[in-house]
Amino acid sequence: MQNFAFFFPGQGSQSVGMMAGFEGMPIIQETYQQASDILKTDFWSMVTEPNELLNQTQHTQPLMLTAGVATWRAYQQLGGNPPAVMAGHSLGEYTALVAAEAIRFEDALPLVKFRAEVMQSAVPEGQGAMAAILGLDDDVVRAVCAESAHGEVLEAVNFNSPGQVVIAGNKAAVERGMELAKSKGAKRALPLPVSVPSHCALMKPAAEKLADYLKSVNVHAPRIKVLHNTDVQSYADAAAIKQALVKQLFSSVRWVETVQQVHQLGISAAAECGPGKVLAGLTKRIVADMSCVALVSQASITEFISQK
Repeated sequence: MQNFAFFFPGQGSQSVGMMAGFEGMPIIQETYQQASDILKTDFWSMVTEPNELLNQTQHTQPLMLTAGVATWRAYQQLGGNPPAVMAGHSLGEYTALVAAEAIRFEDALPLVKFRAEVMQSAVPEGQGAMAAILGLDDDVVRAVCAESAHGEVLEAVNFNSPGQVVIAGNKAAVERGMELAKSKGAKRALPLPVSVPSHCALMKPAAEKLADYLKSVNVHAPRIKVLHNTDVQSYADAAAIKQALVKQLFSSVRWVETVQQVHQLGISAAAECGPGKVLAGLTKRIVADMSCVALVSQASITEFISQK
């Protein structure tokens, strides 16, 4: 067991060309082919050719799961040692559970596709929204949500780094929250280009359907500790893991506390296993003396392994 952590990114880190750094590693394309065969969708073309499907939730979730698993397999193939602990941001939690061998990849793919579909259908298009609030204290953002709700749903849902909190809920409530946040001194209040208001109470109908679906999914004790978004705890019990995944749909992503907890375990190095560098950037803002390398290419993996 090694003294470093692995973080897996979620939705928002996808882009055409995101696996280009692994050219010459067949394991990447093989993993995408496996996903394409299971879900009868050409995921490889989605990440290599310009298209509109990439950002559609029902495609993005299995696509990002596949990207994280492919990167993890490349890391293993190149001789990387297992980390001491793992965590994933929202959807990334599923990738972490696959890497930790708690859920089989072939079971996780239809699971996250189902998750995406029930999330999409839980709120009619145009009725939900999310926005990033920058430069306000967490408690001020919570107060803004309470004051702006006006009987609708409005919650602080992603605590990404100090001074960066995402709010979600009914569209009108989110718009009121953005205006109030600005009046309270927020540096910026940015609407996010999403079709689903994730991690708020509007997702409870989706969570009930997910709970039913999970009854038929085999879940095992993870071989590597996985910290869950909802409570920053790790579980070996299948029922507890399923419960954490259900609760995650309508609960906030406690990312700041997750990274702090990893650091409190005596870990000062991490790697972001999947496309993009979002979590690497957040890590440094959460814990200044904690390094996080984005494993976006064969070269970056090789360098990370050589230093560990």
